[in-house]
Amino acid sequence: MHFNFVKLPGLDFDLQSVTVEGSRKYTTPEGKIYPSVTTILSHSTDKTFLFEWRKRVGEEEANKIVKKSSGRGTKLHSVCEKYLLNELNDMKIRMMMPDIKDFFLQLRPHIDKSVGNVYGLEQALYSDRLRMAGRTDCIAEWDGKLSIVDYKNSIKEKKEDWIQNYFIQCTAYAEMFEERTGLPIEQIVVAIANEEGTPQIFIREKCNYVPKLNEYIGNYWNNA
Repeated sequence: MHFNFVKLPGLDFDLQSVTVEGSRKYTTPEGKIYPSVTTILSHSTDKTFLFEWRKRVGEEEANKIVKKSSGRGTKLHSVCEKYLLNELNDMKIRMMMPDIKDFFLQLRPHIDKSVGNVYGLEQALYSDRLRMAGRTDCIAEWDGKLSIVDYKNSIKEKKEDWIQNYFIQCTAYAEMFEERTGLPIEQIVVAIANEEGTPQIFIREKCNYVPKLNEYIGNYWNNA
């Protein structure tokens, strides 16, 4: 499988990040400092479920699970990026650590089937209108439609009600991409690999999540 990478004007920049009191912020090329997408979403998210989960499993076990998921997520993103850059052959795949290889192989058939031209990988984005910034996993054609594609990992299958913030996060990237390039993205894709071996591919329309994104942004800046 070979993927074609398309460079777009308006995306030839990077962002410097800094963590302040546990919150990530980015400095734009013009010197403005904006909070990350995840910081804004975290600010408005009801954390009751998270607190109850930590209480149920215990702080030590919860920290181990979060650390494992975060590390695995970083590795999975790196593998998917290398694959789309045509840098990953079958021999390198066979040499992967078993857990990462299993997760990648869950997503690979969907990537092979659906991904067309690739426009950005780990692409930095920001919006002066929304006053936010971030870095998205992948911008590519998915089943022929320009899309934000986000890779996630999980212990077990996710119910859609649990992952609304994933869709809102992708919507933010789509909005920022359009501001930087002038090209609209209407489709968002969340691809989740899990330990049960049953990948989930959620394909949604961005327009359904714009109101909630704007609400979260308003909540953040009204309390900043």
